[in-house]
Amino acid sequence: MELIHESAGKKLYRDGNRLIKSFDDTYSKADILNEALNQARVEETNLNVPRIIGVEVIDGEWSIVREHIEGRTLEEIMARYPDHEDECLNFFVDLQIAMSKEKVPLLGHLRDKMHAKISASAFPATVRYDLHVRLDGLPRHKKLCHGDFQPSNVVITADNVPYIIDWSHATQGNGSADAARTYLIFKLQKKDELAEKYLRLYCIKTDTAIQYVQRILPIVAASQSVKKRPEEQEFLAKWVNVCDWQ
Repeated sequence: MELIHESAGKKLYRDGNRLIKSFDDTYSKADILNEALNQARVEETNLNVPRIIGVEVIDGEWSIVREHIEGRTLEEIMARYPDHEDECLNFFVDLQIAMSKEKVPLLGHLRDKMHAKISASAFPATVRYDLHVRLDGLPRHKKLCHGDFQPSNVVITADNVPYIIDWSHATQGNGSADAARTYLIFKLQKKDELAEKYLRLYCIKTDTAIQYVQRILPIVAASQSVKKRPEEQEFLAKWVNVCDWQ
C-alpha cells in the first residue's frame, strides 16, 4: 500500500484499484460504519460516486475500502488553469444543483445534525436559542446534502466524468444550507473572491435570494465551531454574533 494523504486521525492509502481510508482510535466504530453506509446509500442515486468495497480492520485500524477513481480534483484543475476559474465554477455549481435534486430517504436529517451541533457549541444560551429558532424557521426540504462540498471533493477523470467523494457528512435537508456550508469553506480557506463569486452564481442558477443563504450562515458557522479549531474561532464567532436576531 502507498500512503498518499494523511490528516488528523486519518490516513489514505492507494492499493492498486482500491483506496483505503484508515482511522485511528479517535474515531468511533459507529461513525466509521455510518460513513461507509452514507456513501453506499448515495451510490444508489444517479450521481457518480466511488463504490464502497468493504469495511475492514487493517493493521489494527478500522478502514473503509472503496474503488480508486483515477483523475484530478477540480481544486487541482482550478489551481493549474486559473484562466478557466469561471468555467470550473459553473461546472461545480451545476454539479451541486444536480446533487440536490437527488433523494436519499434513509440518510439522517441535516436539521437534526445542526440542532445537535448548535447545542454542543460554546455560544451563550441566548445565542444558541436564536440559532435553534432560526434553524426551525427554514423550509423543510429533503434534498441530498453533501456537507463538505468543495472542489477538492470532486474528481474529474480523463474523459471528463465528475465523481463526488467524501460523503462522511451526507444528510438530507435544505440545499441552501449546503450552499452556505460551501461558501463558508471558501471563506475559511481565505478564498474571499471565489466565495462571493460562488454565492452569486449559485443564487442566480437556483433563483435563490442571496439574503436567504446569508440568514443560514450563522447556523453553519456555529456548527463549524464545534470542531474547536483555534485559528477559526474568532472568525466564526463574528459570523454568529454579527446577526440582527429577530
